[in-house]
Amino acid sequence: MSVIRFATARALFEAFPEVSDVVNHAPTEQAPTDFVKALVSAGKIPEAVGFCAYLLPRREAVWWACTSVKTLAEDLARDRPDGLLAAESWVYQPDDQRRQYALQIGDRGDRKDPTTWLALAAGWSGGSQAVGSQPVPIAPFMTARASRVAILLSAAKVGGAERMPRLRKCIADALKLADHGLG
Repeated sequence: MSVIRFATARALFEAFPEVSDVVNHAPTEQAPTDFVKALVSAGKIPEAVGFCAYLLPRREAVWWACTSVKTLAEDLARDRPDGLLAAESWVYQPDDQRRQYALQIGDRGDRKDPTTWLALAAGWSGGSQAVGSQPVPIAPFMTARASRVAILLSAAKVGGAERMPRLRKCIADALKLADHGLG
């Protein structure tokens, strides 16, 4: 069953104006998956990654980011860093305790590490975050932003000849998730 919440690419841009900052392509009346395919055909792979991050619901976006980072950084499947484990744990059981734990891991992590951004993607999936002593609601686009950053940071570490084929696989995985959900 499809988890796509938008009838057109334009509807996604309207729901998330931030997408204009990462996708330098005018929104269209195309179905979102067709819009992604057009971006890929035009060689706008990082932009397609960004669009996919906003297209997927939060839980699916975090799962997709986790699997994409593992596709791009093959050693992570073996090393299992805390940020990856916290994000995956939240996907398996998306409760507030796991979200808060992922947020703590992300807040303490190295912002140059993709797995820190995986933890932040899960941690920013809802609820609030303390800013000083005040709880502040987390903006709805933060999971997508963190998911995109995690994937692109991982891609930057992949050798030139391998980078685009692996990113294309990540995008294909996002489209499958969009069509079928996590199940």
